[in-house]
Amino acid sequence: MDYRPLGRTGISVSPMCLGTMMLGSFGNPDHDDSIKIIHRALDAGINFIDTADGYSAGESEQIIGEALVGGRRESVVLAVKFGVPHGQDPNHRGASRRWITEAVEGSLRRLQTDWIDLYQLGVPDQNTDIDETLAALSDLVTAGKIRSFGASKVPASQIVEAQWTADRRGHARFRTEQPPYSLLTRAIEYDVLPTCLRHGMGVLAYSPLAGGWLSGKYRKGHQVSGPSSAFRAQRTGAYDAASPANAAKLDAADALGTLADEAGLTLIQMAIAFVTRHPAITSAIIGPRTAEHLESYLAADGIDLSADVLDRIDQIVPPGATINVADNMWNFATPALTAAYRRRRNSLPAGTGHLRAAHADSEDRVGRDCGAGGVVLASRVAGDRASRVGAR
Repeated sequence: MDYRPLGRTGISVSPMCLGTMMLGSFGNPDHDDSIKIIHRALDAGINFIDTADGYSAGESEQIIGEALVGGRRESVVLAVKFGVPHGQDPNHRGASRRWITEAVEGSLRRLQTDWIDLYQLGVPDQNTDIDETLAALSDLVTAGKIRSFGASKVPASQIVEAQWTADRRGHARFRTEQPPYSLLTRAIEYDVLPTCLRHGMGVLAYSPLAGGWLSGKYRKGHQVSGPSSAFRAQRTGAYDAASPANAAKLDAADALGTLADEAGLTLIQMAIAFVTRHPAITSAIIGPRTAEHLESYLAADGIDLSADVLDRIDQIVPPGATINVADNMWNFATPALTAAYRRRRNSLPAGTGHLRAAHADSEDRVGRDCGAGGVVLASRVAGDRASRVGAR
């Protein structure tokens, strides 16, 4: 297995990263079996493991800690995500300094390690200033608790804002991004991947099999039974064959399966190779629940896709397109697409007044930055807004 630079961190990682969401109660509750899966991946040349403190309520981290005792930890690049809610405490979530400094200690304890190589904000936090988050993460680097940090599901505009803030405020910067990317989910090709390339960021692509739709079992003429894992089985709507969006995904998955057959590949091999061969992608996160799943992923190592196969893929799912928009996970990262933020100004959820205040402050800055003429411009903007609201 070859190795690639993780952005500009100076760290080298394998093109497949072992994702561990399915190791634990979410998928495989057998610790001994899960540890064997981790050891097999390491023996095959994978040196990159991704987890999160929210996977099976920390159980995934515990399994990894058990698997890496005895000298294996030093040869593994360990990536951990934080940010999802832990219990009912409103401060046990997000990207505040308070929660970051508490969450990292819990992960270090469960993983039985003194450091984390890549600490990632797993869910963008619209309620915390990015300056606060970057400052806290930078302090963890200085303290030696983490080596570098990144984020997940961040839109291109916010990636740029975070880079600008880090430079202006003297913080360390996000070194990686972890977005969903697959043959069926290609929206990030439009702006996220070019932005990451421009800023020298590594990219860890998750869900390269589109939640199992590219596993090979979703083909026309076969009953769509849904996933076998306990966690994904709860997402019944995501696999409802009667859904128009899922019907379109089934059409595309079937066409891609036929193409893989003609190319002499399994659909899994083609799906993984498609992701790992993109110039902006550092590593594809594979998430096996069983040893058989892992072997099917490992069979994709070294596979390259011809220009003809890539052209035919583009005919089935065009570049930058996603069959089901929900698979872009914009509901986590881009609240501006929700109804409350688009045109229904009076229906903003309770507790978001700071967003209005920030918008008003931005208008004030327009006036200050542009001088006397800017004051007139800001006033016109406010007046136009009032007129539009009144017209409704």
